[in-house]
Amino acid sequence: MARRPDRLSLGLFLFPAGHHIAAWRHPAANAGAGVDFGWYRDLAREAEAAAFDLIFIADGAGARSDDPEVLSRTAHSYVAQFEPVTLISALAAVTERIGLVFTQSSSFNEPFHVARKIASLDHLSGGRAGWNLVTSASDHEARNFNREAHFLHADRYARAEEFVDVVHKLWDSWDADAFLYDKEDGRFFDPAKRHVTDHAGEFFKVQGPLNVPRPPQGRPVTVQAGASEAGRALAARTADLVFTAQQTLEEAQAFYADMNARAEAFGRAPGSIRILPGLFPVVAPSRDAAQEKLATLQELIHPAIGLDLLTGGWMREALAKADPDGPPPDLPFAGNGSQSRVQLLFDKARREGLSLRELYLKVAGARGHWQVVGTPEDIADAIQERFEGRGADGFNIMPPLMPEGLRDFTTLVVPELRRRGLFRDGYDTTTLRGHLGLAALS
Repeated sequence: MARRPDRLSLGLFLFPAGHHIAAWRHPAANAGAGVDFGWYRDLAREAEAAAFDLIFIADGAGARSDDPEVLSRTAHSYVAQFEPVTLISALAAVTERIGLVFTQSSSFNEPFHVARKIASLDHLSGGRAGWNLVTSASDHEARNFNREAHFLHADRYARAEEFVDVVHKLWDSWDADAFLYDKEDGRFFDPAKRHVTDHAGEFFKVQGPLNVPRPPQGRPVTVQAGASEAGRALAARTADLVFTAQQTLEEAQAFYADMNARAEAFGRAPGSIRILPGLFPVVAPSRDAAQEKLATLQELIHPAIGLDLLTGGWMREALAKADPDGPPPDLPFAGNGSQSRVQLLFDKARREGLSLRELYLKVAGARGHWQVVGTPEDIADAIQERFEGRGADGFNIMPPLMPEGLRDFTTLVVPELRRRGLFRDGYDTTTLRGHLGLAALS
């Protein structure tokens, strides 16, 4: 494959004890890491020392299950973690160059709140802020915000489309040089460089302007991860960065080509959108040692969690009646939950002839993302193939166990990527947009 002129991007998907569903049960894990700031600080600094583009913090505005038995057995239900804006702001103060991306829901926030938080973080961090736009997916979250059920799938994406437009308008409230601070003339800003939003739409009515100056990046990086038709359309029109999950090179190439074609159809310049799939790497000096690492974690998975993992709980009753050693049942993918990831998993099982148990064991760590197990050279080969084959612009790294998995990647894989000329030796820019190779916005 032809060498690309650009370099790949690396993000650290920062999940407390690690991304394997049973990581918190490992003897070496910090089970209480979700509320241990020193733990997050050290992980962020380690990623920064390796010159990662960004750290990424996911979020859910509520526990993901009403079943206390299920909740009690998983650390992936947002039952004991910091609120992301608070955490990422603290991390901004203890890092210097790495990008800072956090999740905010368009379903359970107002555009002005989100625009103000992210603009503030961009100033606090010197231009390193990014926002992962999600629509949320569960009734558990909805019931924390005066609703009995979540918005319908189509409605929440329609709301998200308008939401992101309002946020972008609010970031454009001021020209970069609007604030004069002219003490002699007594003029704080230039009125001609103030732009009132005056938005009135189906979901939001926002006057503006934002009461924060224009962010250092102009517009902080907007991230989106929806894989459905509505999610792809939203990302192609509005996102700078897309997090995604594909299992094969062919699937990755198809998604990559589709997203770039959609972006260009919206009039966006080539290269204006970066595609970063999740990558769950299990790394060791030998393949046998890597397999042993994974097997140790797999043995810690409780069956109830494995089955619940497959559908995020929204088809729990149907799966409870199914034979775990039989093929996945035919489920009605017409509910109001997060459907595209579930369909992806079940398609994988049918393609590979997997039982439900084999499926949940196969995806337990990466939860539908790409899993690669092997030596540093194996991991680097896989990354290089997808990068140079135009299946990705980089990867959102999901270490199976923290801090061991991150350290394995930074000390074993990153040097190999650098040896091949695929990844930077150190930072040469100061903003997240710069790290990602995205055009600057004044």
